[in-house]
Amino acid sequence: MDQEQRERYARHILLKEVGGQGQQKLLSARVLLVGAGGLGAPILEYLAAAGVGTIGVCDDDTVSLSNLQRQVIFHTEDVGRAKASAAADFAARLNPGVEVFPLQTRVTHENALALVSGYDLVVEGVDNFETRYALNAACIASRKTMISAAIGRFEGQVSTFKPFMQPGVLPCYRCLVPEEPPREAQVNCAEEGVLGAVAGVIGALAAMEVIKEVLDLGEGLSGRLLIYDGLAATIRTVALPADPACPDCGDLKEQASA
Repeated sequence: MDQEQRERYARHILLKEVGGQGQQKLLSARVLLVGAGGLGAPILEYLAAAGVGTIGVCDDDTVSLSNLQRQVIFHTEDVGRAKASAAADFAARLNPGVEVFPLQTRVTHENALALVSGYDLVVEGVDNFETRYALNAACIASRKTMISAAIGRFEGQVSTFKPFMQPGVLPCYRCLVPEEPPREAQVNCAEEGVLGAVAGVIGALAAMEVIKEVLDLGEGLSGRLLIYDGLAATIRTVALPADPACPDCGDLKEQASA
């Protein structure tokens, strides 16, 4: 690291659990962020500030006025712009030392594997199950860790999925949500609303999990689901077992023993 980097990341380097070696790991890390909305905004902000060296920002949407209540990396002048490009510009202003690649595309089962292949891990904060399923399958196939975050109204949740590390023990995303819930059972922020600060809380927690995975630091959320209730001011975790019949990761144990 040069003198400017040592000064920028001084508070990280002072942490004995991180230090200069850990900061170098962050600078060398490649993270794909899928979704540049309410969750993606704080995730990107903290990852860029932390010095994650390469960040891909994948989103096919444009900034609207109603986004600004919670998508804090955008400004009124960004309304109408592609979110991926506006997010990349924000990150470049925050930390010119990181490379941010805007990917203005929607993740599908057809392109997910190609998208995740160039990155060390994936973090998603999207609002639809089809994208999560596509990312889940791609991350299992390429043995990439996926951090998943979701919010609705006054609540949120975060977990980490890497079933290939302990097949049959650690779950994947589809173990948590085997199939898309009926439309009437889904929480939709556009219809039911969401408190903006909830996105900040959950996004920051997701960014923390990304950094922990990069640094191999502390206890991650693989095999656990963290649930935040903003109105009750509580955070709890529940165990997430692997589903042996899961169509995405159920055969990993057999593959490992073959």
